[in-house]
Amino acid sequence: MAVAVVTSFRRRHRRTRTRDGCARKERERELRKRIEKDAMGRKILFVGAGMMAEALAKGFVDAGVANQEDVTAVDPSTQRCEVFRGMGMKANAAVTKEIADETDVVIIAVKPQYVSVVVSTFRDLLGKKHLNQKLFVSIAAGITLAQLESMLGDASGGPRVVRVMPNTPCLVGATAAAMSLSKAAKDQKDDEVVKELFDAVGVIHAVDDKLIDAVTGVSGSGPAYIYLVIEAMADGGVRAGLPRDVAQSLAAQTVFGAAKMVKETGKHPGELKDAVTSPGGTTIAAVHELEKSGIRAAFMNAVYAAKQRGEELSKL
Repeated sequence: MAVAVVTSFRRRHRRTRTRDGCARKERERELRKRIEKDAMGRKILFVGAGMMAEALAKGFVDAGVANQEDVTAVDPSTQRCEVFRGMGMKANAAVTKEIADETDVVIIAVKPQYVSVVVSTFRDLLGKKHLNQKLFVSIAAGITLAQLESMLGDASGGPRVVRVMPNTPCLVGATAAAMSLSKAAKDQKDDEVVKELFDAVGVIHAVDDKLIDAVTGVSGSGPAYIYLVIEAMADGGVRAGLPRDVAQSLAAQTVFGAAKMVKETGKHPGELKDAVTSPGGTTIAAVHELEKSGIRAAFMNAVYAAKQRGEELSKL
């Protein structure tokens, strides 16, 4: 009796070891596939070929983290597809099974209300079993990580999703971005892939998903605030008698130089401001006028309003 029990246990143990060994080999094969694909060139698909997608695609290629022949854009607009083809990339009006199969990284760059349509397309084309082989990166404002995971459903091993909030200066290699990752994406170290891509066009920080809307308020919408500042400073220069081109050049370079001082010195902006506001001088007179106009509150309110709008979009 005892011999029979031991024999049965050994058989079950051998079967368990065999299953574990097969699972381990399967994981190793999948890892080798990913490494080989990275070596041959990561296939990147932009679903949505708007200005942000164009900026990112151009930035990735210019920085050398993607080959132009490995980048594809999908958009129903013939005009936008032609823009990508003009950059030496592929473009198509819709996602096909072939495109879905070949893609490694899917960058969802459509308006928030269309994200669910994009995700359902991939679910239909790939099925749950193969969804986890793709890394989904969403740059759609207001769509949370939890919503994205829910849309992708029960992908084997969990959906690999990264939510990113970039901004348009990626076109000149100066984006300020943030990302949040699903558990599966963390487990697969997909943050390294996203960081490699976005660090090539600026900087990216990892944050909790609940803070992404705050990121939208600061850096996602932020370039528009600074364009207003440059325009207003240039207008002031024109009012003071400067030619328009000179005033705009000086204003833009001043913003660039001030930002560089903050980044490279590591000093608090207030400390740097104090260094150029001598007693009774021109700068403190100007700062006084700005303070009377409520400039600090205006910027703070703008950031918070953008953050709130991002939250509203996630509920539509």
